Amino acid sequence: MIAENLGGPQAGAGWMAPPFGDPAGCTEVIKYDHHSASSTSLFCASTAMWVLEKVLGLSQPVGAPAHRGVAVEDGVTHGLLNPDASLAECVKVAIVKYDTLMALSPDGRREKYRGTICDMVRQALVELRPYGEPSAVQGRIEWKPDGLRLPVIGYFDFEWAQHGIIVDLKTTEKMPSQIKASHARQAAFYASSDHMAARLTYVTPRTCVTYELQNIREHREALRQIAMRIENFLALSDDPEFFKSITAPDLESFHWGGPARQLAYEHWQI
Repeated sequence: MIAENLGGPQAGAGWMAPPFGDPAGCTEVIKYDHHSASSTSLFCASTAMWVLEKVLGLSQPVGAPAHRGVAVEDGVTHGLLNPDASLAECVKVAIVKYDTLMALSPDGRREKYRGTICDMVRQALVELRPYGEPSAVQGRIEWKPDGLRLPVIGYFDFEWAQHGIIVDLKTTEKMPSQIKASHARQAAFYASSDHMAARLTYVTPRTCVTYELQNIREHREALRQIAMRIENFLALSDDPEFFKSITAPDLESFHWGGPARQLAYEHWQI
């Protein structure tokens, strides 16, 4: 059992709980095989939503803002890897990506966010092209520090090994005055070597600012501490229903808008 030795039976790597209730009539399992920066942030922000997605396996669809972020990153990546590419070419890459991701989305904000892509790609390229061509993009990072049974896995946006810099690109509507805590943990994880500097580039439809992350070790340790608490949380039971019984959705949170509101009623009866 997971509750035994903080691990229990596993299928390969990860947490694997046996069926609960009548084994012949129930095939539900808890499977969680690695941590990520986004998963740890979700656990902090809404434990009930974390249970819905990671324990019950009901991942929620993302909307126009997230799809725009992916699209802008694609356009910027194209422009950084192809220094002679025109802005129009880079924007086209981003728009095609956005339209593809949004093809079946019911999000009514489709056109609003589509209209900001050009300005975001332009500003991000002005900010990042002076670094030169990245040595790597979308590089995989895996980290398994002391105290964790499971690894932390993620993918950085851009690396300039020749400068000792890793940059994570964030699209947002409002420019933050400093690096957000969740982003600090994420960037600190990407800068897995103490010889790498981590930077966050925030781009809005109107402006673009890059912040350099300080206290990388402390932020990385914060990520480890949250991951440890997730593992301790999972060690409480093998029964997915148990985790519903000790959490409750905050229906005023944006996490529980749209279709998730109905799932809150179905699974928590609130």
